[in-house]
Amino acid sequence: MEMASASLEGLGELAIHEIISKLGPKDAAVLGCVNKRFRVSASEEIIWSKLCSHDLDLSSPTDPFGNPAPSFKAAYQIWREEFSMYPWSLVKRVKRCWGSLKNWMAMNFPESGNTLRKGATEDDIKAVEESLRVKLPLPMKVLYRLCDGQDIKSHNSGLGLIGGYSFYDHNVNVCLLPLSEVITATKEFVSHLGFSNRSKLVVVAASSTHIEKLFFMNCINGQLCVGTSNLLADGETVHCVPKQLVRSVHGVGGGEPQDGMLLWLEEHNRRLHSGMIQVHEVEKVKSINLFPEAAPLCSTSVTHGVKIRASAVFVPELSDLQEEYEKYWFSYSIRMSLSQEGGQVNGMPFNSCQLYWRHWIIRADDDVVSDVNGEAVIGKYPLLSPDGQEFVYQSCTPISSPTGSVEGSFTFVPGRLTNPLSSPFRVEAGNFPLKLPECVF
Repeated sequence: MEMASASLEGLGELAIHEIISKLGPKDAAVLGCVNKRFRVSASEEIIWSKLCSHDLDLSSPTDPFGNPAPSFKAAYQIWREEFSMYPWSLVKRVKRCWGSLKNWMAMNFPESGNTLRKGATEDDIKAVEESLRVKLPLPMKVLYRLCDGQDIKSHNSGLGLIGGYSFYDHNVNVCLLPLSEVITATKEFVSHLGFSNRSKLVVVAASSTHIEKLFFMNCINGQLCVGTSNLLADGETVHCVPKQLVRSVHGVGGGEPQDGMLLWLEEHNRRLHSGMIQVHEVEKVKSINLFPEAAPLCSTSVTHGVKIRASAVFVPELSDLQEEYEKYWFSYSIRMSLSQEGGQVNGMPFNSCQLYWRHWIIRADDDVVSDVNGEAVIGKYPLLSPDGQEFVYQSCTPISSPTGSVEGSFTFVPGRLTNPLSSPFRVEAGNFPLKLPECVF
């Protein structure tokens, strides 16, 4: 130790600071015990600012509730004390998850980001456990300690953190419930809807619209699940994340705790940042749209200047796992547009075209279950122009197996149906999957 101390004594202040910045807080504290010089260096604010940035992604000294702290050192100590009952690696992981989600919201959907509440207190957590007679999983506790859900007042705001989809009159937009509503929603579900809570399920997320779509945390095994169409009848649910990934939810069993809710939010975060799902605006209402926007879950094809993008999303709240033929329900979204340069067919250019006919082939596994030929789409004959605007429509279909596919084509006429410029032409819609996903939203 004396030889190591003597070697360090010969280093300049900048080198000492750089070495200390690479150490964890415990090792930095040990080094500070060697002598006065190292103790002063280890307490320097720049070192603590790096620790706060590395561990907690803090750019300014703040406590867990967003209040300013007198220094980075004080901030770090407050965080460690406030979360002393949880594994520090879990706290850092959850902080990164929320930080990344909030950064994405700030850049892409600030209206939704503004609904995120400040973190709950440990007393708030205990109040939920006592009121519902459950023991919440450790990751769920830390998630709520850092963000107590969303504050959403309107049923049709579209501001849900998870987002949703719509087809016909079925409109879903899922938000994360604050702890006060977790208590209310769980008690209401148990008492008024006759659902047994021996499995210790608590409601953590729900659609902010009038559609009944509920997500539950199983406080015994840490799995997150969502209700099917049989939820009210017999409590049927679908797992939202792979069962094998959930572990040590109460700090027992080895490994860093991770429950279904943390894994779910991390996957949602990944999809947002990758552009797999995006914010859409329909009739001046913005929302996170869960229809995939990128391959392999989204197909893209261009024929004669007409682009067709197509993808599907699993709809658990309509699915019935006890049904033989209409077991798994999917909604699919078709987006069609005309190139800004217009199109060309048989050597003739055109600046507009109108849909006349559609042909869909829907498969469950490799078996054709539906072969649809007919005029229009959802009763409409969209007219495409080279203005960059997409015509979007959604529909739905049930299949008997957890995997399937959709493919087909559309028939357009150059110009308008009432004034065609040439004979009709066919536009391909590339094959896109119907697949029960590993992570259900």
